[in-house]
Amino acid sequence: MASTTTLKLPETLKKRIAPLAEASGKTPHAWMLEALETQATVAEQRSRLIEDALLSVSETERTGRVYAAQDVRKYILARAAGGKPRRPKPVRR
Repeated sequence: MASTTTLKLPETLKKRIAPLAEASGKTPHAWMLEALETQATVAEQRSRLIEDALLSVSETERTGRVYAAQDVRKYILARAAGGKPRRPKPVRR
């Protein structure tokens, strides 16, 4: 269910939004809703990325297992070319 929220926009921002909305074939209201939805999605994705990165750091610190960048690069390029290369071997830090 939709609820009403009032946003007080500076006049300069309203003037910027109007032509952008018109150019995209949307009303300023629809354009702002889409912009808010996009920003909420980006913020959620960023939060998940940071959470995943912190988990990876913890795992690396716990296991000490890392991979040589050149081995990973070689593996990825071979896979992208359709090959079935061996996975790179981990090295200890």
